[in-house]
Amino acid sequence: MQMDDIYVYMADLPDGIHEMVTPCCDGYTVYIDLKLSDTGKKEAYRHALEHIKRNDFEKDDVQQIESEART
Repeated sequence: MQMDDIYVYMADLPDGIHEMVTPCCDGYTVYIDLKLSDTGKKEAYRHALEHIKRNDFEKDDVQQIESEART
């Protein structure tokens, strides 16, 4: 994973959704909820990076994915 391959955008996400990550043709797009505090935005970005590092987009069990990303 190269940091150049991650595109980050602030977005008004639904309540309870702090970040969203989607694979794209040349990397990943990360959406961070603009309503979060600065600390919350950093934590949401860190959480998104964990999903990317763990290659969670190849897995099926969402509960397991989230459990592992929080550790």
